[in-house]
Amino acid sequence: MAARPGPAYLIRSGSGCDRSPFNADALCEDCLADFETVRDEFASLDDWEDRYRYVIELGHTLEPLGEAAHNESNKVRGCVSQVWLEREVRTSADGQAILHYRGDSDSRLVRGLIAISISLFSDRAPKQILAVDALGAFRALGLEQHLTPQRSNGARAMIERIRADAAAA
Repeated sequence: MAARPGPAYLIRSGSGCDRSPFNADALCEDCLADFETVRDEFASLDDWEDRYRYVIELGHTLEPLGEAAHNESNKVRGCVSQVWLEREVRTSADGQAILHYRGDSDSRLVRGLIAISISLFSDRAPKQILAVDALGAFRALGLEQHLTPQRSNGARAMIERIRADAAAA
């Protein structure tokens, strides 16, 4: 049986998106595996209410964010809800810098959106983070059509914050 290529929307090249099939080796061996699990779960759910509950459940899986991390420097601007993203620079086994994220929100739904964002970006090298078309991934889940414009703007703000961190690293 031939290996199934991943979704084409997950790779960017230059300023546009590369629509060629996803090649995990182009980024890392298991890059985006967590997101693929989320995507597969979404595909198995029949209606938006079930998907909504699943997003909320994902929020319960977030690594705890300490009280000290609920500060102004970690706060994400542009979100209706309170959102905090904490970035930790770590070193991979091969010596390259990777960015690890923890997040929290006062909204259960937004905590789930944070979990999806973290599945796309956390524990990746900055170059890998910048290669991911996260908005395309969110669209592929159908989130864009089921979120209010304010929630969609908040998701974009989280994504842009993480991309800015990667660009600055």
